[in-house]
Amino acid sequence: MKDMMYNSLHNRWLRLLAAMLGEGVVALALRLFIVPLGLYSGGLMGLCQLIRTLLHNTLGLEADIAGVLYFLSNIPILLLGWKTLGPRMTFKTIACTVSFSFFYSIIPSPSVPIVDDYLTSCLLGGIIVGTASGIVLTCGGSGGGLDIVGLCLSKRGSRFTVGKFSLTFNFFLYAACLVLFIPEVAIYSVIYNFFSAMVLDRMHQQNVNVQAMIFTKEDEKELGRFIIEKLGRSVTYWEGVGAYSGKGLHVLVVCLSKFEIEELLHAVHERDDHAFVTVQERVRVFGNFVRKLE
Repeated sequence: MKDMMYNSLHNRWLRLLAAMLGEGVVALALRLFIVPLGLYSGGLMGLCQLIRTLLHNTLGLEADIAGVLYFLSNIPILLLGWKTLGPRMTFKTIACTVSFSFFYSIIPSPSVPIVDDYLTSCLLGGIIVGTASGIVLTCGGSGGGLDIVGLCLSKRGSRFTVGKFSLTFNFFLYAACLVLFIPEVAIYSVIYNFFSAMVLDRMHQQNVNVQAMIFTKEDEKELGRFIIEKLGRSVTYWEGVGAYSGKGLHVLVVCLSKFEIEELLHAVHERDDHAFVTVQERVRVFGNFVRKLE
C-alpha cells in the first residue's frame, strides 16, 4: 500500500491530474465563498476581478469574464517565464491555467452566500484555496499569474517566497480596492488573502528546506550515488560508532526539499530496513543549494 502511494505521488501524469483537480478546487472555493460576498481574490486573478467590476460599472457588462481575462493575461507571463521554468513546467502551468479558467467559468456562484458571515467565509475560502494551491505547486504545477513570477524569483535564490511575493503585490491591489469600494471589501479581502498565503507557504513542499541525517551499516557509497544522480543533491558522509553496540556505521547528511524527502526515505529503506533517519524541517540553507520547482 505504501509503495502504491509512493508511485502515485511520483507519477508524472497522476501529479498533473492532481494539479488540474486542485485548480478546480480553487475555482470552487472562490465561486462559493469569495465571489458571492463581493470580495476579491489576490494576485492576477484579483486584478482580473477588479477589471471585471470596472467593466460592469462602466459598460454594464453582466457576465463574469474574470476567468477569461485571467487566461488571456497569463499568455505574456508564460512567455516571460519559459526560460526559467523550462518546457515541462510551462506545459503543466498551461494545463493548470486552462483548468482553472474553465472551472471558474462554468461553476455557478450562488446569489445568496452559503456562509453570510464575512470572517467565516474568508477563513474557509482561504484555507481551501491555500491548501489546493499548495497541492498544485507540490505536484509540479502552477495556476499561473503571480505564482510564475514568485516561482522564478524563488528559483533564482530571491528571499521572496511565492506567498510573500503575492502578499506584496496584493498590498497595492487591495489599496486600490480601498479607494474604489467601501472599506469592508478591502479589509475582508485582505483577511482572506492572508489566510490563503499562509496556508500556501506551508503546503508548498518544494519551498520547505529539510536536513536529513542517515545512519546505516550498509554501503554508503551506493546511497550517495543515488542522492547525487537521482535527486541531484550533494551529500556528506563520515564514519561513526554506535555507543550501545560499539560497532561502526556510516553517517550521511543531505539538504533537500520537503517534497524530495519521501523519495529519499524510500531509497534508504530499500537498501537498509534498519537504517535510522532523522529529518529537520525548515532549516536555513546558504551557499550552492538549488531550489527545484518540480
